[in-house]
Amino acid sequence: MDSWRRPSIPQLPGHGPEPRLRDTATGAIRAAASGPDQGPATIYACGITPYDATHIGHAATFTAWDLLIRAWLDAGRAVTYIQNVTDVDDPLLERAQRDGEDWRDLADREIRRFRGDMVALRLIPPAHLIGAVEAIPVIERFAERLADRGSLYDLDGDVYFARETDPAFGELSGPGTMPDLGLPQMLELSAERGGDPDRTGKKDPLDVIVWRAERPGEPSWDSRFGRGRPGWHVECAAIATSHLGPVFDVQAGGFDLVFPHHEMSASHTRVAFAGHPGHKFARLYAHAGMVGLGGEKMSKSLGNLVFVSRLIGDGEDPMAVRLALLAHHYREDWEWTAGGLSEAGDRLARWRSAASAAQDGLAPHGTARATLAQMRERLADDLDAPGALAAVDQWATEILAERTWDDPPSPPADRAEGHLVRDAVDALLGVAL
Repeated sequence: MDSWRRPSIPQLPGHGPEPRLRDTATGAIRAAASGPDQGPATIYACGITPYDATHIGHAATFTAWDLLIRAWLDAGRAVTYIQNVTDVDDPLLERAQRDGEDWRDLADREIRRFRGDMVALRLIPPAHLIGAVEAIPVIERFAERLADRGSLYDLDGDVYFARETDPAFGELSGPGTMPDLGLPQMLELSAERGGDPDRTGKKDPLDVIVWRAERPGEPSWDSRFGRGRPGWHVECAAIATSHLGPVFDVQAGGFDLVFPHHEMSASHTRVAFAGHPGHKFARLYAHAGMVGLGGEKMSKSLGNLVFVSRLIGDGEDPMAVRLALLAHHYREDWEWTAGGLSEAGDRLARWRSAASAAQDGLAPHGTARATLAQMRERLADDLDAPGALAAVDQWATEILAERTWDDPPSPPADRAEGHLVRDAVDALLGVAL
């Protein structure tokens, strides 16, 4: 499917450092990508299930990966970014049935809304935005690899992945990792997040569906496994490895995807590519914190959602919305509030006023390059957006203080420094002043 329009990105002098991220599995902060001689930086970000898009939780997560891509580009890296859209799944079908709407119409409308929100927030689009439906041939081929390795079994027409066929199961979230989940927690999370651990007849409660047999009234497609549709975890494993290969740099998503989704996708891949030497699937896992509203996690199931399109439709500046997101570190759990959005609007106004003053020649020599260096340093350190915002705040305070001087404006050469911070805020933070 089509992605969205790419924002223009100003060219900055020099290059920033290679960004480093905290790896969810180990807790270590390390280079987000392998060495430059190994090719482009690669990232797979799990996308939306299009029945209620785009809420602030979505926007916060995707803005985090946008910062990473911008930091990579600023470091001189080429980037290959892949994102999926789960455009057929139980929640989508349930919503369509509830509202008396064709599931395809619902998905198409919400995907259009999502694209529009991403354009408004100035997020760099993925090289490929791939729907589950269009990827069914790719998913089927991947599932055939699993079958050829003896890791699938039939249960009343549904095809399950036997996790016992992956000796490394739990590498991301099991005992000894930073999530450090034991079996009771895994069973609980599986039940909460689309699994069926209590289904009778499964070899293991944590085994997951790879191909769901056709049900009355549900969409289905022909495959070697019979008519049906793919499971969620195999969808992302198949799409990621089809476009990025069995090993890539970063698997990204919200923290609620650590288990079972990312654990299962990685497990599928280890089995499917068992003959491939060395590590398989993501070298590093990055996960964004959860956004709350009124003391509860913002979620579709609770219905406590704040939508980007509604905020913009009510007259909020998209750049203020983006700044409200950037005010929080991507790994932090935080609460969306009207006060936070108001503060972001005030910050945006100060920055724009300072940028205007700086372009009129009121920028003291050297302040812009110092600010750029601070922004680069903060973003390279596990995407410290609040630290980068603080550097621009300091610059804006200094520039606005210049307005009290009685001296004539700085020479024209300093006007270039006024443009530099404006361009840095645009290129690195994605905020147009």
